[in-house]
Amino acid sequence: MMVVKYKFKTKPYQHQETALRRALGKREYGYFMEMGTGKSKVLLDELGMLFQRGEVNFALIIAPKGVYRNWVAKEIPEHLSDDIPNRVIRWVANPNKTQEKELRSVQENFYGLTIFVMNVEAFSTVKGKKAGEWLGGALGSFGLIAIDESTTIKNHKAKRSKNLVKIADKFKYKRILTGSPITRSPLDIYQQCEFLRPGLLGHENYYSFQGMYAVINRRTMGTHSFQQVVGYRNLDTLTNLLDLHSYRVLKKDCLDLPEKTYTARYVTLTDEQHVMYKKLQDEAMLLFDDGEMVTAPAIITQLLRIQQVMSGHLKTDDGEMKYFQSNRMKALEEILEEHDGKAIIWSRFRYDIQQITKRLNEKYDGAAASFFGDTSDESRQRIIENFQNPKHKLRFFVGNPATAGYGLTLTEANLVVYYANDFNLDTRQQSEDRCHRIGQKNKVTYVDLISEGTLDERIVESLRNKINLSAKVLGEEARQWLTLKPKRN
Repeated sequence: MMVVKYKFKTKPYQHQETALRRALGKREYGYFMEMGTGKSKVLLDELGMLFQRGEVNFALIIAPKGVYRNWVAKEIPEHLSDDIPNRVIRWVANPNKTQEKELRSVQENFYGLTIFVMNVEAFSTVKGKKAGEWLGGALGSFGLIAIDESTTIKNHKAKRSKNLVKIADKFKYKRILTGSPITRSPLDIYQQCEFLRPGLLGHENYYSFQGMYAVINRRTMGTHSFQQVVGYRNLDTLTNLLDLHSYRVLKKDCLDLPEKTYTARYVTLTDEQHVMYKKLQDEAMLLFDDGEMVTAPAIITQLLRIQQVMSGHLKTDDGEMKYFQSNRMKALEEILEEHDGKAIIWSRFRYDIQQITKRLNEKYDGAAASFFGDTSDESRQRIIENFQNPKHKLRFFVGNPATAGYGLTLTEANLVVYYANDFNLDTRQQSEDRCHRIGQKNKVTYVDLISEGTLDERIVESLRNKINLSAKVLGEEARQWLTLKPKRN
């Protein structure tokens, strides 16, 4: 069979070429590549190569809710070779007529590569499980299945983890992608490897694996007796095993990477948020419809209120605080689980800072500190010193970019998450540079949390294009922003 030389759409970095070379042709493989090193591109290039060789004509890509839309909107169009004829179909649990037609088209003959994208949460449902089983049975023998952020299936008891292991068995090729395969415990890796192939690590069940790599003590509390993991062992053996089936990439080892990498994580509004967003939209449009001159500050105020709602709260005109269910915190937690080191989280809202700090301290045993207007000078200095100490347990700096985004050195972090952006360009640029400055030894990744279909998208787009929203009279452009239709659960 003649193999046509693969034409990369975007030039691969050296570490990406190495990853491709090691994985290509292997039935199961893990891309353990730190956020910002381009694991999505590697998978898509491999997929294109396999298609070109006649090995696959179908791919099922699975990712968390906040990520899977990004595959459709950004990753596939940006990286899959133009020489690969393709169609991309996104899973929708409750499709409209147009979406139903698109979903049915997967059954139609197509001379090209079909890429079906699903959110991992769907596999906890009957509908999602059935869809995955059908796709595997009908198309899996000439297909590749991949899980982006595979730590989402680390729980061996979870329904979606069990379902995906069974579904994956129907596919010719299997891939897992994650920046940090082990988030809290080395035992996290077991179920991810079971997805690749049951028994891949040489154990017939989780408890056999646990017995090999964990130190377990039996504890008694009252009349109850239970086993507790108190440490780990034989980790060199586990590392050597994983090296046979995966490739690990850290940003610090990628000399050819750009200094800054930007990405986005999408979240959907809850029903509660959607209702309030629409109400504020309507109120804002009255500014344009009453025939009076609309000032930039008035528009900014309305945008700010809408932005609060997207974060999960709203300060009313009488000073009271309303709270809304939000998917934003979960998205943040997923991002941080993919990251081993220290991170900065920025939000312009005091409420966000307080809630994020509280949640991260609960989850990571006091590893977060808040930094905003009310933080005392003494506390500020202590927080900075602790954060900059690589041995200190303080991992997460949660701050207001208008307060903490100037003058500080936070070079121990190489991940920055914007939970809620400030409109001021200078504030954004200054806050980016808290860790990207002399003393930084690693590449830095910046993640913007974006509520899909909302003005969030335009705010981030403007800031990245170096437009200062706080100083711009938005006029008709603002009207367009305010008529956006947000996605919802």
